[in-house]
Amino acid sequence: MSGQSLIDAARAQVEAFNSADWDRLEAGLTPDSVYDEVGTGRRAEGREAILELLQAWKETMPDAAGTVTSALASGNEVVLELTWKGTMTGSWGDIPATGKGQTTRAAWFLSFSGEAVSESRQYFDSLGLLRELGVMPEPASV
Repeated sequence: MSGQSLIDAARAQVEAFNSADWDRLEAGLTPDSVYDEVGTGRRAEGREAILELLQAWKETMPDAAGTVTSALASGNEVVLELTWKGTMTGSWGDIPATGKGQTTRAAWFLSFSGEAVSESRQYFDSLGLLRELGVMPEPASV
């Protein structure tokens, strides 16, 4: 696949998440795909586990959506720079809904096998996310 085709496939994963099109998202993953969410320390192996993790984000923030601000392809890899936005109207594990919105910048590295994602790592500011959602206090001023 060309670099642009891989970028389009990576963007399609974000679009599928945004619209909660789980069939489309699953179709873009290899059966043994691995998702490493560095911002939370969570790792999911296999399509089903990845879908469960991403669906949990949508349960916490049903309006969650990513906007790709830049993309770069090299070989069989794509890097997306994104901005995630959403409102915490559902619980997140033991943390109850806060009703607060968040805007989080992220970088998502995706490796492809053919047209499907075989491995990905997403980096984002989890501390900033927790502060915006109101579940972690702002640091004292210096």
